[in-house]
Parts: sequence; C-alpha cells; structure tokens
Amino acid sequence: MPINPKHAGDAPKLEKVEPVEEVFIPEEPKWSLDEIILPDEVRNQILDVATYADNSHRVFEMWGFKRTHKFSRRIGINLYGAPGTGKTMAAHAIAHELGRKILVVNYADIESKYVGETPKNIRKAFEAAKKTNSILFFDEADAILSKRVTNMTQAVDVSVNQTRSVMLMLMNEFQDFILFATNFISNFDPAFMRRISIHVKFTLPDLDCRKKLWRMYTPPELPNNIDFDELAKKFDGISGSDISNAILNAAFKAARLKVDELDKALVFEAVENILASKRANAANI
Repeated sequence: MPINPKHAGDAPKLEKVEPVEEVFIPEEPKWSLDEIILPDEVRNQILDVATYADNSHRVFEMWGFKRTHKFSRRIGINLYGAPGTGKTMAAHAIAHELGRKILVVNYADIESKYVGETPKNIRKAFEAAKKTNSILFFDEADAILSKRVTNMTQAVDVSVNQTRSVMLMLMNEFQDFILFATNFISNFDPAFMRRISIHVKFTLPDLDCRKKLWRMYTPPELPNNIDFDELAKKFDGISGSDISNAILNAAFKAARLKVDELDKALVFEAVENILASKRANAANI
C-alpha cells in the first residue's frame, strides 16, 4: 500500500547504528619461564630479552648508546620456528619476566573486509598497549608483516600495502617492546626484518627436552606404565604441542576402554596418529 505523502513524516526513522569498535584488552601472562620447556640456547636468548629493561639504563645512559642508537630503545623480538614449539608460551613468559601484562593481537582481531579499516585497527592496538603499559604481541605475525604487493591490480592490493606502511610507521614510533611469533619467517618483508632487533629460532625439542615434556604433561595422578626415556627415544621430530595432545588423547582412549591404567601402547598409538596426520599434511603442501 503506497504511503500518503502527507503522512510520510510520521514513518518511524531508523536509527543509525554505529559499528562496534574492536577492543584490545591486555591480560595477565599465562605462562612463566619455569613452566615451559626450552633448549638451553633458546632459554638463554629469552632471558637476554627479558633482562633488556633492567640493563637499559647501563647500556644507553652509562655506556653512551643513547647518542649512537637514539632510536633503538624500541626492541622488536621475533620468535620463529616450527608450529607447537612454544613461541606463544615464550611470549607470555617474557611479559611475565618483565612484570607486565601482555596484549595479544591476532590477524583476525585487526583484519577488516572494509578497505582501509585494518590499518586503523592496528593503530588502536598500539594505542591500547601504550595506554595500558602492556607488552604488545602479534601472534601469527607473517599475516601482517608479509611482503608488500608489487603488482597492484585490485583495491585490496592497495589496502595490503597501506597496512604494511602503517605498521612500519607505528613500529618506528613505538619505543617499547614488540613481540612477534611466526611459523613462516620467510614470508616477512625485508623492511620489517631490519626493524626487528632480535630473532629467536624455536626448534623441535631434543632428546632431553622431550623427556622433560613427557613428564611435564603426564599428571602424577595418572596410573600408567609409561617409560619416559623410552618415549623420548622412540619418537623424535615431534613438538611439545604434539606431546601434550598425544598424552591427553591416549588418556581419553584409556577412559573409554575403562582400563585401570594408561598403557604405553595407547600413547604409542596416539603419537603415530599425530605423525601420520603430519605426513599427510606435508604431502599436500
């Protein structure tokens, strides 16, 4: 039914709905260095990073680096390596050692389907970290720090480059810790590589670390006949995340079977399943 022009003004007006802004909220670190298993070399590098603030006065003020490195009080730390090797946990541990909260930013938190919105969200993340005195941590950072597009054919290509440019500018201006974690350091744009002071490589756990990881992820209340040394020797090429998943999956199977204890054969089976899925995944890359 057509609206009478005389009564058109009586029609209810639709209120303009403002978009809800993404809120970046810092959190208490979930892990400390005492709670994660790392090779000695990696642990020492993490400690070097964590003591940076304590040594900053000596290096910059007493030793004169404030003149030769006046824009280097910002420290970017990139934690890179295979998935499941403890990079995210280490980022939390660094914040814990510094006695500060951590503001975790994932690409999904800042990505926007609207051209030009992603750089604004990145800026908000930096502002939130500065306002709350939190350690800024970009997880899966290759999604943000990847190489810029040289052959721009679409509006989205322009947006990608704009995002990279804004990120570079903010990193230059931000005189504090910025942590990054990535499984794909090869995707980083060289401009970002130059602005990151320290790169810490995370490798799959060695024999000693695997023994510690199996013990750490096996609760003492769990009845079992597991030989941790045997497990560590039998399965190499697995991550801490794999070990955590394997023991939990085996425990659930033991519960389903209603057995009195977790037999090591179930753990072997759980690890083999994880390794088989990794081989299948690698075959499709």
